[in-house]
Amino acid sequence: MTDAAASQAKPLPAGLDTAGASDAQDVWDTADIRRGHLRVRTLVRLRWAVIAGEVGLLALMAFALGFQAPYFACGLVVAVGALINVLTAVAQPPQRVMGDREAVAQLSLDIVQMSALLALVGGTANPFTLILIAPPTLAAATLPLRPVWVLGVMASAASMLLAVVALPYPSPEPMLSLQFRLVAGLANVAGIALVASYVRQSVEEAARMALALDVTQKVLAREQRLSALGALAAAAAHELGTPLATISIVAKEMAREAVTPQVKEDAELLTSQAERCREILRRLSATPETASDEVHERLSLRQLVQEVIEPHANASKEVRVEAIVTGAKDVKTPDIRRLPEITHAFTTFVENAVDFAKSEILVSARFDAEHISIEVRDDGPGFAPEILAKLGEPYVTSRPGAEGSRTGHIGMGLGFFISKTLLERTGAVVTFHNAKPRGAVVAARWPRSLVEAV
Repeated sequence: MTDAAASQAKPLPAGLDTAGASDAQDVWDTADIRRGHLRVRTLVRLRWAVIAGEVGLLALMAFALGFQAPYFACGLVVAVGALINVLTAVAQPPQRVMGDREAVAQLSLDIVQMSALLALVGGTANPFTLILIAPPTLAAATLPLRPVWVLGVMASAASMLLAVVALPYPSPEPMLSLQFRLVAGLANVAGIALVASYVRQSVEEAARMALALDVTQKVLAREQRLSALGALAAAAAHELGTPLATISIVAKEMAREAVTPQVKEDAELLTSQAERCREILRRLSATPETASDEVHERLSLRQLVQEVIEPHANASKEVRVEAIVTGAKDVKTPDIRRLPEITHAFTTFVENAVDFAKSEILVSARFDAEHISIEVRDDGPGFAPEILAKLGEPYVTSRPGAEGSRTGHIGMGLGFFISKTLLERTGAVVTFHNAKPRGAVVAARWPRSLVEAV
């Protein structure tokens, strides 16, 4: 196991953690990051909230504090903002997603309207100048990075301009100094940068997690379909065995009693084809005992670890892949329910270990009266410290290309996330650490009741 264990997955059709995985990384780069998500309804609702706050501010200044201010001009500015919002709401469907340029234009109007009102009531001397944080923050939550920068710079410039170009704050107290107003403007700029950055980071993390979970759901659904298909094939093979045996017997009787060479030849052909069908069905139903759903849905611990290592047993002449099963004394070896999540996850871990192990990979299963655990251990360089701290998150990888990989796999950092998520859905506690003196270890542990076949 290596520092990139989070980034590997078993090569599958349509891909999982590969470049073909519906181009998941491209989806992240283009659709989910560079495309805006600001709906008309969202903008309209937030504007009404801001306008209501502006009206409340003016009412507080006029009636509660008794400040003298140009309230008529302030009312006109608020009315213009309300009119723009009404026109926006009426002219467009509320569910429509705005284009990036349109969204920038709309939010720029908001910054201008807020700045005009603040210029009439003291500029940065007015504590409510922090409302200029709202448009860049909304952009950070819904728009690509470039519009966020544009609106952030615009709001910051307005904050500094309001420090020097504004009517005096309508308070009976002495006018605040220019130095104070400049510092207040800088504080507002810092607030814009901090809040917008925080919101942006949170939104990006949520989007990354949502995309990765979507890929996980698709992988799980595919594994379940494959498992169901295998059970169906086994059941079909079992059920078709009897009629094919009957056909074979009847065909042999026909060949023995044939009155003409042509009839005998046809009967022998029928016999040979029936035998061929029986052989195909025998291959489909290759299970330890009989081909039935009950048998297909359970397997021993040894069979499970053998299934995990089988695809990689001969993947490299340099690396030996072995499996071992151990248990507590006087405890019966359990049979396990066939869960595609477990098989897929540990096959992923083994594949990654093959890429970076020095000479050996050991897959070990252990059991006692209460728990069952499976562990993948290799003798490679182990997880890099910066990767180990982030394992379990999506898109964590130290190997964006195939460099250093025996298999040439190009990882995206989804493999470990998906595998860990699948295992946790089965009730497993997943752990990972570096072994001493070297190597990496990934393990999962379950209560027996969650995975044991009864």
